[in-house]
Amino acid sequence: MSFLATLRAGPPPPKVALLPDGLFFTRALPVAAGASAAEAAAQVELGLEAVSPFPIAQLFYGYFWTPGAETAFTFAAYRRRFTAEQIAAWSGSALVLPSFAALLGAEAKPATTVILASPEGLTAIHWTDARVPASVLFRPLPAAPDGTPEAEPAQLEEARARLREELIRDAGGSHTVIDLTAPPAAERARSDRDVTFRSGDWVSPLPATVTAALDVRDKGELASLRAARRRDIMLWHVTLGCAAALGLFAIGELGLIGGRAWQKVRDIQFRTQRPLVEKIMTSDALGRRIDDLATKRLLPWEMMMAVIGTNKATLPKEIYFGRVYTTPGSGIYTLSIDAQTTSVSTVSLYTSALKAVAGIESVETRGLQARGENATFTLVITFKSDAIKPGALL
Repeated sequence: MSFLATLRAGPPPPKVALLPDGLFFTRALPVAAGASAAEAAAQVELGLEAVSPFPIAQLFYGYFWTPGAETAFTFAAYRRRFTAEQIAAWSGSALVLPSFAALLGAEAKPATTVILASPEGLTAIHWTDARVPASVLFRPLPAAPDGTPEAEPAQLEEARARLREELIRDAGGSHTVIDLTAPPAAERARSDRDVTFRSGDWVSPLPATVTAALDVRDKGELASLRAARRRDIMLWHVTLGCAAALGLFAIGELGLIGGRAWQKVRDIQFRTQRPLVEKIMTSDALGRRIDDLATKRLLPWEMMMAVIGTNKATLPKEIYFGRVYTTPGSGIYTLSIDAQTTSVSTVSLYTSALKAVAGIESVETRGLQARGENATFTLVITFKSDAIKPGALL
């Protein structure tokens, strides 16, 4: 599995300790209708103290209860039945419970019996309704007498078949019987808090509120373990965030490296092609200039007619033209006129009138020198390309 697929799959399966079913006695204890989770826990402790031959402090116990159910299925074992080595092996486990308890979260139809096989024997879980099992029965396989060889596989199968029929009969009212040969196994968690067990096709999702009650360990130790698990989950989230950030940084760095390489290639191409481009642009400009000289010419009379207007309608009578000329580099569409006026105010009026002429692109007034009402100035008039036709306005 790839690293990204591992991140998407979520946290790894929690470490779970499954205890032998034969070490526990079971009871279905009544719970008041409408009880809360805390009230159900208190009623289970009181009921367990009433039915157990040992004080509750000497028991490893747990229970399965869902909100709204009027019974809680309880299981307990005398603590001294477990050795110190067995208890030490539970260290680091997220959940410690008997094997059958791992299967209680599945949606079972009424009158269903599940037979779970184990090396020690067979366990029957029977539901009379769909919420809480009514009973759990365990039958051990017969042990071989001391000094005798182990039973043959055929003998074991015969014993299992006999025990299976006995369990179904003792459970009573079974419409559906499901045989499970594989031990329950915790799957990779899709949530930080829930645990899902699978045995064959039997899937048992257990939310955090249920797993807290199923765990048989000392309740004070459980509180410390849950705090440590919350810390581990937070660290897992931080690790995922750091991994995602590092991935983004790596992608960004690769993008920068690729961008620099691409820009370097473009710069080399630019430098390589620049002389050719400049040569092409120079040739194009020269060709355009030759074409202009061959096909186009200055039209001074037509330009003057546009400047003064028909019957001098545009040119004020206070303005007189002294010299009309073109300057080198200005092109064939620009005309310069040195003029004088006997009324300074007419200069701006005349300039505005010229700008309104359709064929004129721009009008600029230069070198305005006034002496009283008299003034001299230069008009630089640029016409639009192809706006003035030969013979127009003449």
